[in-house]
Amino acid sequence: MSLKKHDLFINGQWVKPSSGDYITIKNPANGTEVASVAKGNAQDVDKAVAVARTAFGAWSRKTASARADYLYALEKLLVRDKEKLATIITSEMGKPIAEARVEVDFAAGLLRFAAENTRRLQGEIIPGEREGEKILIDRVPHGVVGGIAAWNFPLALCARKIGPALAAGNTIVIKPHELSPLSGLALAALAEEAGLPEGVLNVVTGDGPDVGVPLVAHKDVPLITMTGSTPAGKKIMAAAAEHLKEVRLELGGKAPFIVMEDADIDAAVEAAVSARFFNGGQVCTSNERTYVHEAVYDRFANSLRERVAKLKVGDPMQDGTDMGPKVSLAELEKVDAMVQKAVAQGAKLELGGHRLTGGAYDHGTYYAPTLLSNVKHGMDIVQNEVFGPVLSLLKVRDFDEALKLANDSQYGLSAYLFTKDLGRVLRMTRELEFGEVYVNRGAGEEPQGFHHGYKNSGLGGEDGQHGLEAYVQTKTVYLNA
Repeated sequence: MSLKKHDLFINGQWVKPSSGDYITIKNPANGTEVASVAKGNAQDVDKAVAVARTAFGAWSRKTASARADYLYALEKLLVRDKEKLATIITSEMGKPIAEARVEVDFAAGLLRFAAENTRRLQGEIIPGEREGEKILIDRVPHGVVGGIAAWNFPLALCARKIGPALAAGNTIVIKPHELSPLSGLALAALAEEAGLPEGVLNVVTGDGPDVGVPLVAHKDVPLITMTGSTPAGKKIMAAAAEHLKEVRLELGGKAPFIVMEDADIDAAVEAAVSARFFNGGQVCTSNERTYVHEAVYDRFANSLRERVAKLKVGDPMQDGTDMGPKVSLAELEKVDAMVQKAVAQGAKLELGGHRLTGGAYDHGTYYAPTLLSNVKHGMDIVQNEVFGPVLSLLKVRDFDEALKLANDSQYGLSAYLFTKDLGRVLRMTRELEFGEVYVNRGAGEEPQGFHHGYKNSGLGGEDGQHGLEAYVQTKTVYLNA
């Protein structure tokens, strides 16, 4: 039985890649081939940018309400096809089906927020210095946006870029990640069904060197929005410098999870586990280092060990599965190497620390939920992003030490704090150097929030009104009769 071939989506048409080559997509849960997608190149990027640039004029002149109607129509189709889309996500990157459904809901929410706020991209009127003069600060779209999505949330990350870009009047060329491109292509098919005008949304699949690099370097793409690793983000920023284009980067994280002695321990344990093992730990906001006050450390650690041991790893298409496979063998081996190095540096392996084998595990890339204790702040596993199902447990003396160690990181995306002390919460708002903080709750940003990081976690941000405004630029008009 031949695999379904997916072509590029350019100018509202499904077109074959210039190279004639296709990439095979495999299911990490069982190794089966699920589809093949076009292997685009610079020539395909040029075609997509050209049609997006042509479409920009008519699209940017549409009223805000008209653009919103297209996004509402697309959101409605996502909701209609929720189960189908969730199955695609699970088959291409191994996310448990229950979590994939959550991702579809989040993607729909992102599109809905963008649609709701097309008319809220407001300008300003300022009194001028000349008699009768008004100074207008208008907000206008950039033009063609280049979007690059990561593999861990393949549908939501595409929606996160497409929604605000189109709401603001831009057109877009988006590159899904080569490991999980099927969700982005499915979204393009729904956009076609929604009647989106030709050239407004274009999807070019392929790898980074062949598609991502020429998209970033293209002279007719004034704004690049990318979600991915910090090293990749730095390369994009350097490449974008040639044309002085605007860059929005959502990069890596190393979230501290701080548990104080007055915390609700049961709630903190549950949140620590969900924030670490959701999507197999393949989340930039994951609980990467858990700092626990010494007064409650033993109680927390015992409860945590019991909770992690109960996690069910297996077929991601089963509703009862807590964790599926790693997205690829290369990613699994990377995580395992970090765990083994941590043990060599003195960490104690409480649970896991190995690839799962036997039976169905032999056909996929499954890694055991891993718990490390006796972890010290200077260890490599505390300094570098793990991006896998590994929870590192550290003991702290007090809130001062917790804040100091939390901030001692090259990253500054997300952080967590469990305490009942309002004074500590207020102090955290001043002293914790992270773009978003979850207080007494687990992970999960909202479409109306603002998802952004400090330091090596990126530039700019996503979501909410602040994220939407990144897709426009200001124009100052000195208006006289």
